[in-house]
Amino acid sequence: MSAGTDAFLAMLAAERGAAANTLAAYRRDLNQAEDAIGDLVAAPRDAVASLAGAWASLAPSSVARKASALRQFFGFAIDEGWRSDDPSGALPRPRARRPLPKVLGHDQITALFSRAEEEASGDDPKAVRLLALIELLYGSGLRASELVTLPLHAVPRDAPFLTVTGKGGTTRLVPVGGRALEALARWLALRPQVVPQSRYLFPSGGGKPLSRVRLFQLLKALAARAGLDPATISPHVLRHAFATHLLEGGADLRVLQTLLGHADISTTQIYTHVDAARLVALVNSRHPLATRSTSD
Repeated sequence: MSAGTDAFLAMLAAERGAAANTLAAYRRDLNQAEDAIGDLVAAPRDAVASLAGAWASLAPSSVARKASALRQFFGFAIDEGWRSDDPSGALPRPRARRPLPKVLGHDQITALFSRAEEEASGDDPKAVRLLALIELLYGSGLRASELVTLPLHAVPRDAPFLTVTGKGGTTRLVPVGGRALEALARWLALRPQVVPQSRYLFPSGGGKPLSRVRLFQLLKALAARAGLDPATISPHVLRHAFATHLLEGGADLRVLQTLLGHADISTTQIYTHVDAARLVALVNSRHPLATRSTSD
């Protein structure tokens, strides 16, 4: 990796608060571009244009991500005085369609939680921990990374809210329902049996936070025990279900944006497709023309 790329990544971390996963993705994309055309600071425009051919077999979303990383890098290089030109206009601009989220039905949610509640009916710490985890995934819409890194002090004391640190280091208050509060209280009572000392709400045996991979595995296994297809269940799918079912219940899109921690409302709007039937019924029942006869 070139010194210029290292400096760009350091800027993302220091000035934009980019998360480790985001930095790793930028590093990977920039490394691959440098492998193809050499030092990005010195790469001529025609070399940059040749990347379109190198990326021809990739999905549009992957091409869009790589091109975005390079555009930001070239902008940084110009600001630093390393380049006098901006070759990013030679990069491809695919129109990537955002995939629609997988949606869980209410019956699937019921089956998953019924199994988790049955297994957590005793005092098995791991079963109670799993119940608390899925209550927060579905009940509060947390990202997997936000959930597993929750510090112990994030647990509400006088108010039913969690303080969550999301993407880019931004914090938000997330409401916690009565069911989740009850599951959290049970987990906190049993938590010392898993690990006596840890700053994390959901630590692993060594005191470090539960990994996202382990959370993924636990949820898949629970789905199988509940008679559901494990391929349809993931932490992110439960977050999608949280958003979808809130919209079905009449939640405002702006409120949902805040709860999910989306910086852009367009990211939240993807959930509106799942409530199409309710929206059609709303137009038919509430629009001024809906009450007028076609013969009027």
